[in-house]
Amino acid sequence: MRKKLLFAAVAAIGATAVYVYAKDNLPAMNRQNPLLANYETVYDIPPFDQIQMSDYMPALREAINIQKAEVKAIIDNPEAPTFENTILALDNSGDLLARVALLFGGLDEALNSPESEKVAETFYAEAQQWADEMAMNPELFARIRSVYDNRESMNLTVPQLRLVEKTYRDAVRNGAMLSAADQDSLKAVNSRLTDLYLKFNKNLLAATNEFVITVTDTARLAGLPGGIVDAAAEAAAERNLPAGTYAFTLHAPSRLPVLQYADDRSLRQQVYEGYTGLASSGQYDNGPVINDIVRARTAKARLLGYPDFASYATSNVMAKTPEAAMELLTKVWNAARTRVNEEVAEMQALTPEKIMPWDYSYYAEKLRQQKYALDEEELRQYFAVDSVLQGVFKMANILYDVNFTELPEAPKYHPEVKVYDVTDAKTGEHIAVFMNDYFPRASKRQGAWMSEFKGEYVDENGNRVAPIIYNVGNFTRPTATTPALLSIDDVETLFHEFGHGLHGMLTRAEYRSQAGTNVDRDFVELPSQIHEHWAVAPEMLKMYAHNWKTGEVIPDELIAKLEAAQHHNQGFTTGELASAALLDLYWGKLNLEQGDSVNVLDFERSVAEKLGMPAELQFRYRSPYFKHVFGSDGYASGYYTYLWAEVLDTDGFELFEERGIFDPETAASFKKNVLEAGGSEDPMKLFVNFRGREPEVDALLRNRGLISK
Repeated sequence: MRKKLLFAAVAAIGATAVYVYAKDNLPAMNRQNPLLANYETVYDIPPFDQIQMSDYMPALREAINIQKAEVKAIIDNPEAPTFENTILALDNSGDLLARVALLFGGLDEALNSPESEKVAETFYAEAQQWADEMAMNPELFARIRSVYDNRESMNLTVPQLRLVEKTYRDAVRNGAMLSAADQDSLKAVNSRLTDLYLKFNKNLLAATNEFVITVTDTARLAGLPGGIVDAAAEAAAERNLPAGTYAFTLHAPSRLPVLQYADDRSLRQQVYEGYTGLASSGQYDNGPVINDIVRARTAKARLLGYPDFASYATSNVMAKTPEAAMELLTKVWNAARTRVNEEVAEMQALTPEKIMPWDYSYYAEKLRQQKYALDEEELRQYFAVDSVLQGVFKMANILYDVNFTELPEAPKYHPEVKVYDVTDAKTGEHIAVFMNDYFPRASKRQGAWMSEFKGEYVDENGNRVAPIIYNVGNFTRPTATTPALLSIDDVETLFHEFGHGLHGMLTRAEYRSQAGTNVDRDFVELPSQIHEHWAVAPEMLKMYAHNWKTGEVIPDELIAKLEAAQHHNQGFTTGELASAALLDLYWGKLNLEQGDSVNVLDFERSVAEKLGMPAELQFRYRSPYFKHVFGSDGYASGYYTYLWAEVLDTDGFELFEERGIFDPETAASFKKNVLEAGGSEDPMKLFVNFRGREPEVDALLRNRGLISK
């Protein structure tokens, strides 16, 4: 997942890149706030060890004041509005604000603490207040509108024209054309949503960290791989539990192996019900929060002239309407549901007990071993995290001529973070800084994502300013006896987030708000998802998949088994994803007036009934922990984008398959038209430039084995 940490309005008409300001803003004890000074670090990496939690609010307020002055200078300019003095000047503003917001937002997700939660309550509220004030400034909008109205006569380049149109469109979407009274109402709604997202995320993190299942009877561990048992013992020790105790949590590296391998059905059920009941009751119940969010989104959509929030959310991306997204999802869902019924029938033959949702992964694994003789635990031995990391570096080197060199002395926000200098393999030019942070901890939310501490842009002298990009994950930790060994799903996740990283690192966009992942939301997953294909390509596996004990390259027979099983359980996998995306859109289509409410779980059940969901299947994310949708606006009414972009990535990768997956010409075209271009051109035009035609939906179904090739 590409994680967008700047606020929607700031990102819409403010900057997403960073300059460094030297300021004489000295707090008590004559200490200079490092956020307001030049970073004396390699490649301008934030000096994490010097920054205190008390630095953020003074830095944010100073940053807002600086951007207020920049906006005032644009408004007070006596010259007629032009691209340079209005649109570009606005795009260039807010550098310090972006720097502070990206840093705090990133660490609040990956290194959360009671102190950061306290700061967050004020930080996000004040940032949103300024974002609204800027977005709804009538004098600023008058200049934006003047450029927009005259854009066709200004002889603008394609990126310039897109920047003008996006700046205008985003200002309108953020309330610039509303009456003063309606603007006040929208500001109140936005402030309310900011608070609700914080509450949702706080509940989710607390509920996740609170849940633990302890096991003392070793018979209940039957079927679990040794590494998972060792990790459970270490997790128990970290909690100061008695020797001989094993602790299982809801974090994916603990939860998923239990569901896949544990012979003890009651243990699987405990873990499954703990996860699917996460933040659904008690102290951390997110049900009331979801109702408040839906009511606020209903009000926001109505104020902005949309029939519902889903229509608002999809209107400025490739899909254009929720109906278009639903059309794609329904086609995928129907194919997946049919396959789910077939999969359940096959699994049911393995047991006299009726297959329940907590049995699905377990019997799917049994069936995979029976049909393909593929043991995922055997596969793990070839996927130590460091080997996989070297694999993505090798892929990037072959395809895009870049090298990665570790910087062990570079600043880092946690000891487990690794930092790399990314350079052009031919010229030695510094391209970017890349960081990764791959293991779970109580201070980090679940999932995997990519973001940036600094965005790319071209400065006023024509020099490219290099970005600082990072990936975060929650993979199985190493133990005292084994390195961190990844499942094949984990491997694909690492390649996925690295694909987002490449989008951020290799961008060559001229303007800040068009750089890297600043693209339409339903296009942003193309670079991430297409790179997943290399993870399991035989040629690529031979380069990086080595047995961690012996160094042996993954054998051909194991690769053959992996290829034979590539479509195994795709009904379940696709059904989980498509149903969750449809659930998201149903939430976006729901309008709740003030005083109205719904029972969240009843609403989910009603959607499942409409879909004809098989009893053995569940949404990939239940609403109370559907952070994509209720933790921010980032993927709200937009979770469909993973499948939308999969149409693009599967069709695009078929071109690589036709020409060779390391074909230099095809890789160069993808680099130029997608990775480097960012948001500087219409996304469909960029895809056609690369592929030679528009995408075919059936490529997705072929890739998942839901229709024949």
